[in-house]
Amino acid sequence: MTAPLPEHVWRALEGVSLDEKYTLERGRAFMSGIHALVRLPMLQHQRDRLQGKHTAGFISGYRGSPLGGYDQALWKARQHLQAHHVVFQLGVNEELAATAVWGTQQLGFAPPGSAKYDGVFGLWYGKGPGVDRCADVLKHANMAGTTPWGGVIAVAGDDHVAKSSTAAHQSDHIFKACGLPVFFPASVQEILDLGLHAWAMSRYAGVWVGMKTIQEIVESSATVEIDPERVRIALPDDFELPAGGGCTSAGRTCRWSRKSG
Repeated sequence: MTAPLPEHVWRALEGVSLDEKYTLERGRAFMSGIHALVRLPMLQHQRDRLQGKHTAGFISGYRGSPLGGYDQALWKARQHLQAHHVVFQLGVNEELAATAVWGTQQLGFAPPGSAKYDGVFGLWYGKGPGVDRCADVLKHANMAGTTPWGGVIAVAGDDHVAKSSTAAHQSDHIFKACGLPVFFPASVQEILDLGLHAWAMSRYAGVWVGMKTIQEIVESSATVEIDPERVRIALPDDFELPAGGGCTSAGRTCRWSRKSG
């Protein structure tokens, strides 16, 4: 026989919602790896807002295991994404999606004073074979660079054991060949933590950053800590913020010019 829950537990559960993984400003929430990838751009927007910057996010890609349910999760969370100025546009294919994300980093070409946002951070996603076929776009977009308040993460869903693929594959080598540094989250929490690090690196170094995900992490669930200021970015001390640009994180300079002398 199952013992009844204490009254104080029932009272605490009355205020719990499944949407808390998207609505909590700070605190602990239960979510899957897919949900963490949905919450990640919201955290980045919160982080930028704390720095006094008005940024937006753009997500595009093409589904494939283990990221097969990502687009559905994004559609379901549309109202929460819109509240953080994050737009999701499903790609016709991997290349067109990556090219669209590349376009978000062209904000510097806009006439002075015409930009609606200080920057647009992008997120591309695709299954490992989709990374293979996107190599040309990734190389050229990486060479084109990123904007100080933009940045791009390319999320790859890898299938090491060929569970749902014709052959086992991994994206580390393709990312490396395209000049992208790679993050490999080992837990649901690290999708959030390393994701914020990845965007900071992308902004600081002016490159796209790869993120490798696998079924064991993306399709698992865990209780994670949600806090836009949880991650403190440690950056080289010989860089300083130029007038009118760059970014700061938790009081530390994020970008972009070397100190003189």
